Amino acid sequence: MSQQLAEQLPFEDRHSSQAYLECQDNRIFMRSLEAESMKLIVTSPPYNIGKVYEKSMSFSAYIEQQAKVIADCVRILHPHGSLCWQVGNYVKNGEIVPLDIAFYEIFKSHGLKLRNRIVWHFEHGLHCSKRLSGRHETMLWFTKSDDYTFNLDSIRVPSKYPQKKYFKGPRKGLLSCNPLGKNPGDVWIFPNVKHNHVEKTVHPCQYPIELVERCVLSLTNEGDDIFDPYVGVGTSVIAAVKHGRHGWGCDIAPQYIAIARQRLTSLRQGSLGMREMNTPIYRP
Repeated sequence: MSQQLAEQLPFEDRHSSQAYLECQDNRIFMRSLEAESMKLIVTSPPYNIGKVYEKSMSFSAYIEQQAKVIADCVRILHPHGSLCWQVGNYVKNGEIVPLDIAFYEIFKSHGLKLRNRIVWHFEHGLHCSKRLSGRHETMLWFTKSDDYTFNLDSIRVPSKYPQKKYFKGPRKGLLSCNPLGKNPGDVWIFPNVKHNHVEKTVHPCQYPIELVERCVLSLTNEGDDIFDPYVGVGTSVIAAVKHGRHGWGCDIAPQYIAIARQRLTSLRQGSLGMREMNTPIYRP
């Protein structure tokens, strides 16, 4: 944490250092952060599709602008840290451009290494009439080096056959699955945040806390620093603080930062509505 930012924190946060939210342009904000200080950078940037929180520009200008933000993120990323960039599609005149493909070369140009291309599947969204309705987005998980934090046990999910046993050989009769559960794989299935979701705010493209929680738990340890350059209504900071990490985030929309602070207060008071991890998806 930079001394300048530490001095700006509310009194109760200067000691716990659990959260810092600022209404500010992310590139300006990142100049105040120390190099290699963030163990995890996780975000979902604007897709340049005309949402209320973004200014539409040509696709080439958008990529150029994103490249500058990414370069700043790489500067503050810890040598053993991870960067998770969650994106969907850029759409123009009915044609889509998968943004993860466009971003891949930018990250590779900084020497980052792709560990997984995670597919987040959900079952509700825009109903298209001239193409198949989009029901997934992707998250690119990069690391800065080959020496990185990965706590698989923290994000294991229940095994499909938890009592399965070896039927022959020297381990006959013993459990053949990990008693802690199985690796969740690179396809994550949980609801997106729509109008009837317990976490819904006024933000039009809010992602669920659970999406970030898996990144927080698997890619950091307690006490680590986590940063979101497009923090919106604070989902990433909430996921960080919920699990004993220090959350940092910025956004240019005052309304979103105000909501983020309110949600963080509700989290600390135990009153924040959220969908807990591994909650079964409702099926009538």
